[in-house]
Amino acid sequence: MRADELIAALDLPAPARVDKRIPKKLLLENGAPTAADRRLITEGIDSVVWVAALKPTTVGIPAFVDEIREYLEIAVMSMTVRNAAKPARLANLVHRAIPYPVLLILHDERQVGLSAAHKRRSLGEAGKMVLDDDDVWVSVDDTADAAWLSAFQNAMALSRQPRTSMRTLYQGWIDTLVALVAARLTGTFSMLASAPEAEARRAATSEYERAEAEIGRLRKIAARETQVSRQVELNQQLGRLRATLSEARTKL
Repeated sequence: MRADELIAALDLPAPARVDKRIPKKLLLENGAPTAADRRLITEGIDSVVWVAALKPTTVGIPAFVDEIREYLEIAVMSMTVRNAAKPARLANLVHRAIPYPVLLILHDERQVGLSAAHKRRSLGEAGKMVLDDDDVWVSVDDTADAAWLSAFQNAMALSRQPRTSMRTLYQGWIDTLVALVAARLTGTFSMLASAPEAEARRAATSEYERAEAEIGRLRKIAARETQVSRQVELNQQLGRLRATLSEARTKL
């Protein structure tokens, strides 16, 4: 799938379209806390395009404001990265740099991915917005996702998202990304009917991914370990993590 196909699948209204290139300087000034991050932005990003600005006036969905959050606008952005860049980290930096929620389409010659992250007001710095939760990142694989790719594209359409507020709209997109992750573990793509079910699914996918990453880390350690007692201990840890994987899958 190409980035333009994914943007087309969103079916965004013409009044919301911006299609304006954004200078990398904006990300460097606002979203690069370390020298390594600044280098990643400079060397890893080819271009960033502000595709659309979704506002109550452009999509007909009410804004959301409470004591710590405000959803007055959602930006849809497309970022072209260079091969070997770290897409998940670059996505995180974009979410940190832009002061409102972003639906980010990130792509290179090999893959296309999407990312989203809720934001809230900073508790320690007036006027500043910070991440409210871990960002959701998922790549789209035409081969691995072939069985449900069409259903996923249809589910991403703006018209298929909740319209209670701009916040529920954004949450709907996050739930759709999580549904794609879950489909790879269950073999079926499905959108859940209620917010609590969707939240439980996201918690289960996060638990699965953490356990899977830890298994990979421990396997590398076990392959180098020479002490029998330590090997036994590592195998026990791996057994518990495999049980966690199994339990998380049942919650999907």
